[in-house]
Amino acid sequence: MILVYINLINYMDRYTIAGVLPVIANDFGIKDSDSGLVQTVFICSYMVFAPVFGYLGDRYNRKYIMGGGIAFWSVITLSSSFITKEYFWLLLITRGLVGVGEASYSTIAPTLIADLFLHDERSRMLSFFYLATPVGCGLGYISGSKVSSAAGGDWHWALRVTPGLGVVAVLLLFFVVQEPPRGAAEGKIGRKPLTNSSWTSDIKSLLKNPSFVLSTFGSTAVAFIAGALSLWAPTLLMRARTVLYKVNLCKIPICSTNDSLIFGVITCVTGIVGVIAGVEISKCCRRKNPRSDALVCGFSLLCAQPFLFVSLVIAKTSLVSTYVLIFIGEILLSMNWAIVADILLYVVIPTRRGTAGALQIVVSHILGDAGSPYVIGVISDLIRKGKPDSDLLRFNSLGYALIICAFVGVIGGGFFLATSFYIEKDRKKAESYSQDEDEDDEV
Repeated sequence: MILVYINLINYMDRYTIAGVLPVIANDFGIKDSDSGLVQTVFICSYMVFAPVFGYLGDRYNRKYIMGGGIAFWSVITLSSSFITKEYFWLLLITRGLVGVGEASYSTIAPTLIADLFLHDERSRMLSFFYLATPVGCGLGYISGSKVSSAAGGDWHWALRVTPGLGVVAVLLLFFVVQEPPRGAAEGKIGRKPLTNSSWTSDIKSLLKNPSFVLSTFGSTAVAFIAGALSLWAPTLLMRARTVLYKVNLCKIPICSTNDSLIFGVITCVTGIVGVIAGVEISKCCRRKNPRSDALVCGFSLLCAQPFLFVSLVIAKTSLVSTYVLIFIGEILLSMNWAIVADILLYVVIPTRRGTAGALQIVVSHILGDAGSPYVIGVISDLIRKGKPDSDLLRFNSLGYALIICAFVGVIGGGFFLATSFYIEKDRKKAESYSQDEDEDDEV
């Protein structure tokens, strides 16, 4: 439960910026491409440092590494809340540093859960853990928008919520959490700790694991879509409202953030429903088909794309229909979160899970949400370039740019379906490794 709480504030901290992005853009006077850069800088530092913490997490005390990272990101987030509008470059630097701290936690925490639980129980606990991902995102939008509004449109106060929660997290981690031995769930009581291989050997082995490689590319597509929508959807909905009702929703110094609030609620609800539904459907199907995890990921991602595509097309016609379609699409998209993590944990041996998680983070962010917010912003700016500025043009340019997400989703669904051809074999291979280690210990 402590790990779930920390994951909640982890994602809450990450997406508070998205909840007040129109306010920040208005305050700094920046374009869409610069707005997208705020999230891109964070993700880039996050993915660069993930392998470092993956390596450390496979070899050293994990709760101290996580505690240090949480304390670091909390201090940096609080510091960034004092940046004035003359120093946009400083906001980018602090968002990058926050990514360093968050990489320490996101890479390592699932490996603790893997060492505590096994099989269906592990899947269930991972579903609880990853419920915090969409719920934390939603709370980030909600807290950002409401705190900013309560502070008279001052976005700085939105960044002063999670640091206090981070202090509580560090105290709980140090004084309550007990770190289990690596591979404890797979092994026998009293067995010797598993031995580590070299980092290069770990990487070579992971690259030869088709289930890990293909599911990583599938999760990359999910990350691309989630990164783009999480940053830009509230802004798109605000622009759609402006076009529909002919009102200026961003007046200095206060911008209306109702759409961020609504999108945050949708993200929370769809995240809860989607994660639980994905895990439970996969568990039911697994009894008849051991490849069900990959199949559920693939079909849910493919089915989400028509809803997300149509929601972008009709946004300037009907906001209610748009919200309904986004609701359905996000439920289907959220079904992947816990299952992808479970796949990684059971097709990779215990001593390589931290490195595997880090490698998956690097790939999914390099090709996924590290670039998607910025790319969407750049495309939006290019569409508007040389044309007379208007509310309709600003909406259309962003909507057209986001349509690329639907095509990425189809490709990602294909990778998950391809995973289903290898997943059973790779799972048995990882399980046989643990059994061989047990036999060696007994000898």
